Amino acid sequence: MKTSAQGFTGLHMLLSTSVFFGVVIAVNVTMAFYASSSWSGLVVENTYVASQEFNRKAAAMKAMAASGIEGSLSITGHEIRYDIHDKSGSPAIVDDVILNFKRPVGDHEDFHLTLRKTAEGRFEADHNLAEGDWIVEAISRNDGLVVMHEAKRIDTKELDR
Repeated sequence: MKTSAQGFTGLHMLLSTSVFFGVVIAVNVTMAFYASSSWSGLVVENTYVASQEFNRKAAAMKAMAASGIEGSLSITGHEIRYDIHDKSGSPAIVDDVILNFKRPVGDHEDFHLTLRKTAEGRFEADHNLAEGDWIVEAISRNDGLVVMHEAKRIDTKELDR
């Protein structure tokens, strides 16, 4: 019986290299597919308009910060509560509060709540919040004018559920 000891040939090198790059390309295509299907990449609708509005928005945010009005968000179970007060600690005069819940990436679970006024400076709503990270944007108005506009990032693991 005759045995052949060819060792590692050019064909083996070609197959090894082809398999290696095949795996790399397959992983890249898979990652690109999941990235493009799970996030739109859209941050603002129109970057030019957003840049033109930046200074106006920055001045409005400085004025709100100087007013001393602060809000406090609490979520316990399905009860969502937002308390708003002035710098002395007294309830702020506010007609309505809207909370916009947004996922940090993706918009398929985003929603907004219009809270009901239960007392001066206190607003509440009942809503089951899905687990995970959220960016909560609170917009408080009095006579149609924005009194307070703030955004906070929360993690449901840190809440009293």
